[in-house]
Amino acid sequence: MAEVKLAAEVRSDFGKGAARRARRANKVPGVIYGHGAEPQHVAVDSHALMMALKTPNVLLNLDVEGKSALVIPKAVQREAIRGFLVHVDFLAVKKGEKVTVEVPIQTEGDLAPGGNLLEHVLNALPIEAEATHIPESVTVSIAGLDAGSSVLAKDITLPSGASLAVEDDAVVLQVVAAQAEAPAEEAAEGEGEASAEA
Repeated sequence: MAEVKLAAEVRSDFGKGAARRARRANKVPGVIYGHGAEPQHVAVDSHALMMALKTPNVLLNLDVEGKSALVIPKAVQREAIRGFLVHVDFLAVKKGEKVTVEVPIQTEGDLAPGGNLLEHVLNALPIEAEATHIPESVTVSIAGLDAGSSVLAKDITLPSGASLAVEDDAVVLQVVAAQAEAPAEEAAEGEGEASAEA
């Protein structure tokens, strides 16, 4: 994974008012923590950070007023309606250090014919990987899977150097029959009609 270099400036004023002023200046307030050091409050250019965060678990090299800080985003807060960045927690990492992250799950192939539905029990897979070699995603083949089939965490092939950070038998994906939900819905409608008549 390539590093993305971003400039960051140290923040000395805190609170909601200070955060609003930073955002008006197109900066995103954030905190760098980890390795037992005191948390460092920073501000990063909003657009540059937003573009960098399009890559899941992106490795960032922050230039904090002349000092380099290697970090990954751990908690990203966005405004609920417009989705702009509100605050980011950065975890300081070192080359060779293992970190636990969640990586997106991509699927390939088509389910067996029959109109069945694929349910994502987990939207992301928790793994442990070297900080500078975090995969952007893991790919799972669902080709030919029929109703009742499931994919467990242990069934997913991980990149070299990565290991599961979840139980081997955790269900990641499962195939459910499309018509299985219809009787329940009809029963609910029937109950509604019965209570209306009563």
